[in-house]
Amino acid sequence: MQQYSIILVWSSSHAIRIEHVLNQAGIVCKLIPTPRQWSSDCGLSVRVKREDADAAREAMDHAWAEYEAIKELE
Repeated sequence: MQQYSIILVWSSSHAIRIEHVLNQAGIVCKLIPTPRQWSSDCGLSVRVKREDADAAREAMDHAWAEYEAIKELE
């Protein structure tokens, strides 16, 4: 079973920017509705494979892409 991490963001524009940054870095990601168990200012989040979470964090930090948090989806 595949395990995922969810990147929570403040707005849909942040989600779209992060999707672009991760795609440019070669990290597979998908825009998804924010899971109900987590509060977020935005209804969108970005899903990545759990093993790619650290690489995603580095890519976002390098590109100055803002995000609220990275959480593990059970």
